[in-house]
Amino acid sequence: MSRRFTPSVISANDLMTGRPVWLAADDRWVDDIARAEILEDEAHAEIRLLTANADSERVVGPALAPVRPGPAGPEPMTPRERIRARGGPSIPLPGNVTSTARKANDVRP
Repeated sequence: MSRRFTPSVISANDLMTGRPVWLAADDRWVDDIARAEILEDEAHAEIRLLTANADSERVVGPALAPVRPGPAGPEPMTPRERIRARGGPSIPLPGNVTSTARKANDVRP
């Protein structure tokens, strides 16, 4: 018996900001999971994932993320995706990673 495909969205991170984004039906990357395209067919989902992976100048790490259809759009089923949908990690991201790293490596006598 074959397994049943779980409705999913395509989730990734914006290459420039690192923020979570989702693929919309019109091929735009959106920052609100409620505007993401819900994929209900496995073959169509695989094709959409290929499209997402081809957009490597805009996003990194495209992946299928299981969702439940909800009244306000897709509702994430995994803890990871719920955190991403709420706005990202539970700790603030540094504003300027390069200067932070430089300060951390600054050794003074």
